[in-house]
Amino acid sequence: MDDGASSKERSFKEQRVREVSFIYYMRGDIKKAIYDFSLKRECVPRYFEGFGKRPDSFQYEGDVLEQVKRGATSFHCSEELWDDVLEINNEMSRDEFNELRCGWGLLLDIDSPYLEYSKIYAEILISVLKFHGIDNVGVKFSGSKGFHVIVPWGAFPEEIYGKKTKDMFPEWPRLICEYLGSIIQPKLADKILHDDSLKEIAKKTGREESELVVRECVSCHRPAVKKNLIHWICPACKNEIDAEEGMYNNRRKSKCPNPECRTELFEASREEMHYCKYCEVNSKRNPEMFEEKERFDTDKLIEADLILVSPRHLFRMPYSLHEKTALSSVVIDKDKIKDFQITDARPLKVKVDEFYVDVRKDEGKELLLQALDWKEQKDRYERIVEDMKKGADKLEGVGNKPKHSGEFKQIIIPEPPEEIFPPQIKLILNGLKHDGRKRALFVLLSFFKSLGAKDEWIEKKVFEWNEKNYHPLKKGYLLGQLNWYRKGPLRLPPNFGNDIYQELGVDEIDELVRQTKNPVSYAVKKWFQLGMGR
Repeated sequence: MDDGASSKERSFKEQRVREVSFIYYMRGDIKKAIYDFSLKRECVPRYFEGFGKRPDSFQYEGDVLEQVKRGATSFHCSEELWDDVLEINNEMSRDEFNELRCGWGLLLDIDSPYLEYSKIYAEILISVLKFHGIDNVGVKFSGSKGFHVIVPWGAFPEEIYGKKTKDMFPEWPRLICEYLGSIIQPKLADKILHDDSLKEIAKKTGREESELVVRECVSCHRPAVKKNLIHWICPACKNEIDAEEGMYNNRRKSKCPNPECRTELFEASREEMHYCKYCEVNSKRNPEMFEEKERFDTDKLIEADLILVSPRHLFRMPYSLHEKTALSSVVIDKDKIKDFQITDARPLKVKVDEFYVDVRKDEGKELLLQALDWKEQKDRYERIVEDMKKGADKLEGVGNKPKHSGEFKQIIIPEPPEEIFPPQIKLILNGLKHDGRKRALFVLLSFFKSLGAKDEWIEKKVFEWNEKNYHPLKKGYLLGQLNWYRKGPLRLPPNFGNDIYQELGVDEIDELVRQTKNPVSYAVKKWFQLGMGR
């Protein structure tokens, strides 16, 4: 489309939106709904393509229509709540921002080119929030193809672990969003594939089936990327090298790594492989690190901007219009997301409803605590992986042999031997003669999963352990926990210093326990000490 035609189309859209805007925002219930939601928030008008000055806020309900008369077509507000919005300025320090901020709402932005998939994501998100004790949330249509879900500020405690919750923006909202995403993704994939086959999904979306699947790293469960492994030959010194694409590129040419040669390399062949950026392994050298079965990649269908939280971030206000669609960001009953139709957002059809129901004090506390715990476990796991890398590097490095990215042998133990288990784990495996079976199961599953043990092996080990307990757990409960750990976020077992081992009566200490913090670290070190990692 040429610039003239594009400009003409833009002018037509703008004229249409402006005509609709004036009629729409004149409604008393619309003005009231926007004003009521604006209290303590930074509120900025948008004039079709450009935003107004910041900071700004509404002083009176009538300010909404006055802004429209001056050309405003939509209204956007902050996630953060402020004691005095007009006191905000870009020169303020973090402490000054914290002093002025009095709270924040948790915004979860779900967007997809396919509205039906956005609905599924939103429904799962609501159910996960409910599982964590949060019943009172606001849901609204984004105005385009997705939904906004907000947990209001009143749901969160004022303080956790000696830190004021209001001051932990954007760190804690980002953390909560990341945690929720780790739970939702596998549930989302299961739901979509339950309703449609991969072939049907490809047909609906106009994508190739190969685009909708991804292979993941066994260790970190991150998606692997496809890279080329190139076989290079130096025509001068006859040196042959297998290296990932781009490794020997010097600007436009690839040269021999031998400093005494530096002849331009000849590409003899290339082979596609999978590569994990985090663990730095590839499927050529470490095929055991990549699942044989590819998993459905929901990211290709849904962009859930769950972690795009930033200071002074703005989002479209409830009942604001959307410039591209001329639709309203209408509020939706959280139990009726499936019933929502695009026609419900037409300006002349909009019915005004409360965005929030009454908030129950501290109903978001459990979610915040779980997210903080998940982050601690995740950080611990990543530190252990780094230790694994360093340990493997020491074992693999020989003389002056150059080490290339992806060459170390990652520690994955499909069937870990009991010789490497710390005494606490061994004692648990002997069976419990008193209460504490569920907590012990949590320790075992976390430990086995973190070592990369096969699901079938874990299941067999757990059922054998259960039979040794004074009163075995029900089979249904075991299967439910096994399924959760199979699909849920990776969690490390508690550190040795945790009271759980004493409570279970397994708090036995040896020299290696004194030298390590976590059962997984213990097992990895023992693995190398016994020569099993060579």
